[in-house]
Amino acid sequence: MDITKYNREAWDREVAAGNPWTQPVESQVTEAARRGDWQILLTPVRPVPRDWFGVVKGQKVLCLASGGGQQGPILAAAGAHVVVLDNSPAQLAQDRVVAERDGLDIQLELGLMDDLSRFPDATFDLIVHPVSNLFAPNIRPVWREAFRTLRRRGSLLSGFANPVRYLFDREEADRGTFVVRHALPYSDLTSLSRAALDEYIKKGEPLEFGHSLDDQIGGQLEAGFAITGFYEDRWPEHPLDKYVPMFMATRAVKA
Repeated sequence: MDITKYNREAWDREVAAGNPWTQPVESQVTEAARRGDWQILLTPVRPVPRDWFGVVKGQKVLCLASGGGQQGPILAAAGAHVVVLDNSPAQLAQDRVVAERDGLDIQLELGLMDDLSRFPDATFDLIVHPVSNLFAPNIRPVWREAFRTLRRRGSLLSGFANPVRYLFDREEADRGTFVVRHALPYSDLTSLSRAALDEYIKKGEPLEFGHSLDDQIGGQLEAGFAITGFYEDRWPEHPLDKYVPMFMATRAVKA
């Protein structure tokens, strides 16, 4: 399977279906950001601490795998020079809608989170990477490319899933019954039965990969980052989040 092509088309369908993570911010949000009143999400509901950003105005910011008309427009309205890179043309189109509607200058790039070869070394002051690497089979190249393209003392703000969520049978967990089914790290391509995978593909759902904390946090450290911030977050609608936070975020600095 060409996972890049499949997930690109799957996320285009998510935009058409109105997935919450594909809904552009309203004009009042960008208007407030112009006045200095703003926040963004890396994880479901907990805003990123403002002191993680430093002075955003004038910074060169890459919103990595971050299409959908949310983080990029807010940061652009706050005064950053923003590039949004995403694998889904429809997600990028949502950023274009906000940029044209609200008079924002946002550079849109179609591409993969693990291949930033179009950007020279030390291009960005800040990289914003909300929960999205669960759609990439291998994430260590993501961290290496982020490190390469950041300037010295630049920051990478990342959200990602707790791998514990992939231990359990998904359908049973949705019903509030937790049946340990899968070993970690997890992959829809290899952890599911053939019948279950065929059903996911038939529905056109994006395929996911549950990465270990060794790859998530250890991978950032191996790339050369110093992790200077961390928090956890919960998705209220998910039954497992009643017991343990299913999402986390890090601030990593190119020291």
